[in-house]
Amino acid sequence: MTASIRVVVADDHPIVRAGIVGLLDSEPGFEVVGEAVDGLEVVALAADLRPDLVLMDLRMPGLDGAGATERILADGGATRVLVLTTYETDDHILAAIEAGASGYLLKAAPQEEILAGIRSVAAGETVLAPSIAAKLVRRVRADATEPVAPSLSPRELEVLRLVADGRSNPEIARTLVIGEATVKTHLIHVFEKLGVNDRTRAVTRAMELGLL
Repeated sequence: MTASIRVVVADDHPIVRAGIVGLLDSEPGFEVVGEAVDGLEVVALAADLRPDLVLMDLRMPGLDGAGATERILADGGATRVLVLTTYETDDHILAAIEAGASGYLLKAAPQEEILAGIRSVAAGETVLAPSIAAKLVRRVRADATEPVAPSLSPRELEVLRLVADGRSNPEIARTLVIGEATVKTHLIHVFEKLGVNDRTRAVTRAMELGLL
């Protein structure tokens, strides 16, 4: 049996929070281990419970979602953060990504998309709603001033594009008909060339440089 994904849900709206908790409780493979109504509470819960994932709203009293995300990840644990919010302004998106969130989905998304996003982020992948990815690309390209982009090989770019689509290493290997070890090697080279240490930052950095 595969262990359930342990989730803390952070949202200051009781009805919304109850709906999210009810959705996760109704699906196999998820365990809601805590609920938070503000940023400070979710930081404390993450430190005490060490969940696999925090499902994070952005606008909360006391400490917003971006600030809470930054504190949770600064703790050095294995907890990952997936933003689930109604807000999709450029500033909100960048604040969440820069804080270290591994994904950004909208509450209006279909339930299946939200559940799949949680599974992907818990597995170490990056998840961005299509509208969010498009906004992020436009914003970073508008802000960039003649960025110096490293030279990625065509295959490295193919791998990176699939990472941006939320594909796992096995899925990338099947799509490109290459070995999973080869995918990992390409990613190592991409990380080195972009000067990053993880998949999320590789995608955002590639967007900043106009590579994606």
